[in-house]
Amino acid sequence: MTPSTNSTSRMFYDYLTVEQVFPFVLPKVSDTGICYYDRRTGQQLRDTCPGWKHEGSYSTVIQIRVDGNKLTVKGNPSAVNRLDNLDGFRSLDECIAVYNDIVTEYSDQYGFWRLPRFTKCTSWGMRQSEEGSKSSLVGNGARIRRVDLTTNRTVGKGNDRAYIRALSTQRYGYKNGHLYEDGWTVDWKARDHYEKAYGKAQAIRKFLFPKCKRNFGEESPEFRYLQQIADFCDEQGVVRMEQELKSEFLQRERLEWWGLFDEQSFQGIHNKFLAIDEKLEVTAMDYNTIADQLIGKGIVTSRQAANATANIALQWMNCPGIHFDFNKSQMQTYRARLNRIGLNIAMPYDITRHSAVTIRRCEEIVTSDVLLLPSFYRHPVAPRHLRLVA
Repeated sequence: MTPSTNSTSRMFYDYLTVEQVFPFVLPKVSDTGICYYDRRTGQQLRDTCPGWKHEGSYSTVIQIRVDGNKLTVKGNPSAVNRLDNLDGFRSLDECIAVYNDIVTEYSDQYGFWRLPRFTKCTSWGMRQSEEGSKSSLVGNGARIRRVDLTTNRTVGKGNDRAYIRALSTQRYGYKNGHLYEDGWTVDWKARDHYEKAYGKAQAIRKFLFPKCKRNFGEESPEFRYLQQIADFCDEQGVVRMEQELKSEFLQRERLEWWGLFDEQSFQGIHNKFLAIDEKLEVTAMDYNTIADQLIGKGIVTSRQAANATANIALQWMNCPGIHFDFNKSQMQTYRARLNRIGLNIAMPYDITRHSAVTIRRCEEIVTSDVLLLPSFYRHPVAPRHLRLVA
């Protein structure tokens, strides 16, 4: 696998959940409400409203919830009023400007009070848990509860499915890749983050085509535009690399309070995920090549250790149904060595998944993380009035 010559990816934001607790009760802008009463005294305890969906053009949806002093918005700001989201916004400022434009459309029944804008944090403090055992950072502005980081990786026409299968042999963190039955998606699931790679052209045809046909018709300019994008993704071999960072992860890394962290930290985290294919470089799955790779990379220092480790790899490839005892320290050592060159013996060997690796002696897959979009592509447009917020 030949890595991209570009040092940075064209990362952008996909899904985003933002919330903020304001120092005043927010206006009741929904037509329905939920009141909580004490059955014994009849006292009203709480008055809130269920969340609702803000629908833009092309059936794009943003979810909004008002609960007392707290405003929550979730959705994909890069997809608002657009047919597709092949490309998106590259800064949180642009994403939240879209959300601010949406929430300020809503006011109370008299039109006097509108929902407030999300604001950046300008100060912070420390909050201690009820047990007193943990402390956490608290800002005075918007809080990021989930953010999805995305890069369009090109692997060349016809290589996308083979590349995805090859990725499914790799571990990310402590998680093995899970290849979907259709072979077009692989994901890695952890408690506080979630990664996946999938064929973008296939996803457009599967999810966007049916909706566009229903709303606009098969002969419409909108449907023809989506067809152009899907064909372009086919030509480039676009594999979508997506990374979802959940609330627990953001809190631990102190990346949740908008304005109190360096946004470039997201790029560093995303680059680690993009490097998942760096170990897909075993040129031929034979005894000598595996041993040479182990020595060449400094993973082992002796030919004896290299040969013993290569022998385990050959057993894994040539003995279907073989099971290794990973409770033994020596087998753990073999597994760790082979994992560093992209061979995960904890997963059953599957020739269809490893074909992209073994075929490299005949043809290389060259990847790039900078997708040059065609002239017909309609880029996302952030609100022009990017107001300075406190």
